[in-house]
Amino acid sequence: MCMHDDLMASVTATVDVIRTHTDRVPKVGIILGSGLSQLVDHVDAATVIPYDKIPSFPVSSVPGHKGELVLGTLAGVSVLAMRGRFHFYEGYSMQQVTLPVRVMRALGADTLIVTNAAGGLNTAWNVGDLMLIRDHVFLPGMAGFHPLRGHNDDRFGPRFPAMLNAYDTQLQAFARHAAQQSGATLREGIYAMLAGPAFETGAEMRLLRAAGIDVVGMSTAPEVVVARHGGMRVLGISLVTNIADPAGAPANHEEVLEAGEAAKPVLSALITSVLQQIGAEVANGT
Repeated sequence: MCMHDDLMASVTATVDVIRTHTDRVPKVGIILGSGLSQLVDHVDAATVIPYDKIPSFPVSSVPGHKGELVLGTLAGVSVLAMRGRFHFYEGYSMQQVTLPVRVMRALGADTLIVTNAAGGLNTAWNVGDLMLIRDHVFLPGMAGFHPLRGHNDDRFGPRFPAMLNAYDTQLQAFARHAAQQSGATLREGIYAMLAGPAFETGAEMRLLRAAGIDVVGMSTAPEVVVARHGGMRVLGISLVTNIADPAGAPANHEEVLEAGEAAKPVLSALITSVLQQIGAEVANGT
């Protein structure tokens, strides 16, 4: 069996398993990064499916990633939320890392909201700041570790999908409005993905800063590429959980989780407001 046949089989098998638990059709898929899963606690009429109950799913091994799919209603919108994601550095292929996005699309979701914990490279920013992702630099993808590498299955999307303006302008407007209404600070900038799992060297930090990168992490870009390949619109939010400074203290995962804990209410309120605006958009037929 060819790789693309394996992928379609995995997507179909996963959809079939989920359909044994619920017939809900999600409008929005949500991927929650390290320590950012509190939002899922507010999902109404929730169906919770542990990853280890889904045969084709990897299991996240990273602290702060619980490992559950949650389907239900949030802010009046039907959602499918990932409580914990998979990472390339865990040894999974890019196809495995992005499989949940394929599943979201197959279940009916046409919008993806993706969050992450990231190191702040912009010297004017602080730990706890939220950043609206305007664009990304996918360094592993540029080096050939790309989720669309290999035969293209036209059932998923085109051979050469455009990634210009990958992050949806209307969703960004919703996020800005949400921040303005709540008084939250919402930075805007560029996210870069490195493969990890080691945090960046000083030379790598200086290189990324020189390239105009505002935050750096170890996820998100592959999921966004696959979402766009499938025709989904995307909103990305980074939480600055540590300052990536060549002259500063070394980063550690504990501070990432601590910052995530502190920012949960602000991030949850922002995404909830975005969902309310998506719901209004649907109700108005726009």
